[in-house]
Amino acid sequence: ISDEILKRVVESYRRIRNTLRFLLANIADFDIRQQAMPVAQWLEIDRYALALVTRLQTEVQHDYSRYEFHAVVQKLQAFCSEDLGGFYLDILKDRLYTTAPNSSGRRSAQNALYHITQALTRLMAPILSFTGEEVWALLGQQQSSVFESVWYELPKLPAADTRLTQDWEVICAWRARVNKRLEDSRSAGNIGSSLAAEINIHAAGSDYDVLARLGDDLRFVMITSRAGVKRANSEADQHIEVLVSANAKCERCWHYREDVGSDAAHPQLCGRCASNLFGSGEARTHA
Repeated sequence: ISDEILKRVVESYRRIRNTLRFLLANIADFDIRQQAMPVAQWLEIDRYALALVTRLQTEVQHDYSRYEFHAVVQKLQAFCSEDLGGFYLDILKDRLYTTAPNSSGRRSAQNALYHITQALTRLMAPILSFTGEEVWALLGQQQSSVFESVWYELPKLPAADTRLTQDWEVICAWRARVNKRLEDSRSAGNIGSSLAAEINIHAAGSDYDVLARLGDDLRFVMITSRAGVKRANSEADQHIEVLVSANAKCERCWHYREDVGSDAAHPQLCGRCASNLFGSGEARTHA
């Protein structure tokens, strides 16, 4: 053992704990008894998150059955830092923070977060017992201890979601490429936040189809103020354009949009923020 080893362990634990804090904070006003939604009505990225935690639970249960606790630690850490922190929760922040409190988009996210938290608490309990008990107490469960419960029964994905995982793996791969191009643009001093950028993705074949069907929700996945997709002639022609947005910045959601100031009563807001606060709210289908 050494200071360096302990530092690495502390960092791994902090990542898991911070993930739990985010999950708990964002389901604090959620009651599964009154606000449960059928999985088929969840947004697509929320159903993908359910697929990810279902896969994690299956793998971790298998590791526990073989007493391979090191594999459990590695999988929990990777899930919290990559699948959740580096992808799902990063994308989810906009919907959680900018849509109306009782909107279907926000409730869809909270349904997914609730089930993720329930599963994650039980999966970590054998190796992070004190943290597991802390979370359990905050969840207000009927049993007094997480160790009085059994593995969580996650809801099932709709039968229609046969290509859900494959499609989102394609989207994730393109998001990684976009992030690389955005980082290059940031390093060159062209942009600060990724929201200061607009992108055009030139994709070929089935990749184009997968990205194009996201519509305007593609920009939320890429965390840019605008994201368009165009069909490339071949894989060799695939590329990503990064442009600096010339639009004004919305003071509420920080997106750079053409319609900032379109509502004279709220000149510092973009159209969707004005709608989310004072109108019928925005419609989300995928992210």
